[in-house]
Amino acid sequence: MVKLAEWRGKELFRRYGIPVPNGRVVRSAAEADEVVRSGAIALPLVVKAQVLAGGRGKGGAVKFATTPDELRSVVTGMLGMPFKDETVKEVLLEPKVPVGRELYLSIALDRSAREPLLIASGQGGVEIESLADDQLVRIDVHPFAGLTLYEKRRVSIAFGLAPSVSKELGGVLDSLWKAFQDEDAELVEINPLAVVDGHLVALDAKVIIEDDAGFRHPEYAEIRDDRTPLEEIAREKEIAFVQLDGDIGVIANGAGLTMATLDVLAQFGGKPGVFLDLGGTDDPVKVTDAFLLMAKAHPSVVFLNIFGGVTRCDTVAKGLVAAMTQVPDSDRFPLVARIRGNNEDLGRQILQSAGITALSDLKASVQAAIAAEQPRTARRAAV
Repeated sequence: MVKLAEWRGKELFRRYGIPVPNGRVVRSAAEADEVVRSGAIALPLVVKAQVLAGGRGKGGAVKFATTPDELRSVVTGMLGMPFKDETVKEVLLEPKVPVGRELYLSIALDRSAREPLLIASGQGGVEIESLADDQLVRIDVHPFAGLTLYEKRRVSIAFGLAPSVSKELGGVLDSLWKAFQDEDAELVEINPLAVVDGHLVALDAKVIIEDDAGFRHPEYAEIRDDRTPLEEIAREKEIAFVQLDGDIGVIANGAGLTMATLDVLAQFGGKPGVFLDLGGTDDPVKVTDAFLLMAKAHPSVVFLNIFGGVTRCDTVAKGLVAAMTQVPDSDRFPLVARIRGNNEDLGRQILQSAGITALSDLKASVQAAIAAEQPRTARRAAV
């Protein structure tokens, strides 16, 4: 998925006709000074850290500045600030506006219903996640019919808006739906959608684009806000690679098997740190690329779980053995493999001949991987 920073999301909203404040992104206090001196935006200002994590309002990542000195101080203090495993590299400056009411609107893909889901609430803002279900309006949107007049009227009634503002709301809903469809989004969210001097303004923007639709949206190809450096390398090599918080590296073939492997490891007390999906490939070059990428993440142990249907187990094994010889001694780690399917006996033989633990039983192989990981993790913690 591609997560857009707030300022990018607001650029998208602006293209679709959703009202947003006049804003400027800056990366230094000097740039912030120039924004004010040029008259692009007048004080007082809202200074918002551009990070992908939520909870900025409560976490000190949204502040106000009423004077040039205060603006410089706020921007300087915010840039470089750590926020939920991210580092603030840029901030968004916007005029402080008189907010009358804060509303909430979003359209998301409901995977269980296999339909878009519109969620609305007359109480937006920082407390949205704590609202009770009866304070939310949920509407399943038919993907072909789109938002109907009845559904838009239902949201307007729930908000209790004046007629003139209700008319604006209909336009915002239409634009939000069009953005969701045209951009192949998983989520488009406005929180809050504020009533300012009798008009609606989107004071925040959260947009997530479906990564598999990237071929239709080359404009998002260079956005790296939500990826680690290794995840970006993997994307360029067309390898499904995700970094987590644990120590065990996981290599499997197929999204379903990969996710099931993570669950089984967690069930037996393991903590996956990186997982890599080989898909249906048994190309030795791609297997080697994937394994070397895994090595750069420095896992304590790697657990390989391969089911050979289309994939040949012996070809994957050969690629892994070749890759192991290219890993520097300082980065070496135990490797435990569970291989079943096409040419599994030959694949296990190749791995065992190279000194790699290779089993056929899932439970036994998971336990072997966790046993190999624990002493290494303990040693790391003791250093």
